Amino acid sequence: MRLLIALLLALPLQLAQAQYPNRPLKLVVPFPPAGATDIVGRIVAQKLSERLGQPVVVENKPGAGGSIGSDLVAKSPADGYTLLMATTSTHSIGPSLQKLPYDPIRDFAPITHVANVPNVLVVSPQLPVASVSELVAYAKARPGQLNFATSGIGTIVHLNSELFMLITGVEMVHVPYKGTALAIPDVANGSIAMLFDSLASVMPHVRSAKVKPLAVNADRRSNLLPEVPTFAEAGLAAFDRYTWFGMFAPAGTPREVVARVQIEVVASLKAPDVLERFTQVGAEPVGSTPEQFVERIRSDTAKWAEVIKAANVKVQ
Repeated sequence: MRLLIALLLALPLQLAQAQYPNRPLKLVVPFPPAGATDIVGRIVAQKLSERLGQPVVVENKPGAGGSIGSDLVAKSPADGYTLLMATTSTHSIGPSLQKLPYDPIRDFAPITHVANVPNVLVVSPQLPVASVSELVAYAKARPGQLNFATSGIGTIVHLNSELFMLITGVEMVHVPYKGTALAIPDVANGSIAMLFDSLASVMPHVRSAKVKPLAVNADRRSNLLPEVPTFAEAGLAAFDRYTWFGMFAPAGTPREVVARVQIEVVASLKAPDVLERFTQVGAEPVGSTPEQFVERIRSDTAKWAEVIKAANVKVQ
């Protein structure tokens, strides 16, 4: 009798899983619109919506280096209808920097490593430098006088800047914003000297000459910026950090649901129109298993923990 009751109680959940999805999904982006996470998230959401046959609505929940939106998803019902487009900042940097309201491994069900996006060092057009070496020389002659923008303390943008200062020995002042898109006007007018931004979000501003690119943080030049050298070509071979983007569900989400979303996202990443849009913004599709994704998170966590300790980065 107890077995029969248990089976009857489980039946509605099993039916709901079999019919998944039968209503719209929400994809939380924990950063402002127009940033790289938002761009990648919206491209994937559109194709995923087509494949699942249900709308996938993107909601931006920025703040605290991405932890506000991430925590929102971690505490959402584990039914597959609330997903997270996260990045290096939220899951590989935050744990070494502060006590987060969530555990990046325990509180999420990893779905897939969606893409990598190279970072680009850009400077204000007002700054009289045309290369990384010229920037370093200019900054060393003015210790503490130049500043750099980030999308918040402890984000990938911030730690790229700290790594740059560690390697080159320059001293600059940190000016945090809620997102890199919000910093662009200040870079353009010269009140901000330097910014590390992802290729996906910075390209429109490069094309409009609001910012000036000096180097790409990748192992090869970007087809979008073929005239811009890599950091290795610019003399900083140790600077080789990509930004990753990946999709998560809350921990406890049924395996069948996670597997369904993973299959559809990976298939979406192979679609010609998605590949074309990724190429336009410099994103490199990945499409991993959940297990492979977890290994990438752990590997990057160890690398960035070293930078955080060496630069003495702390959340105030």
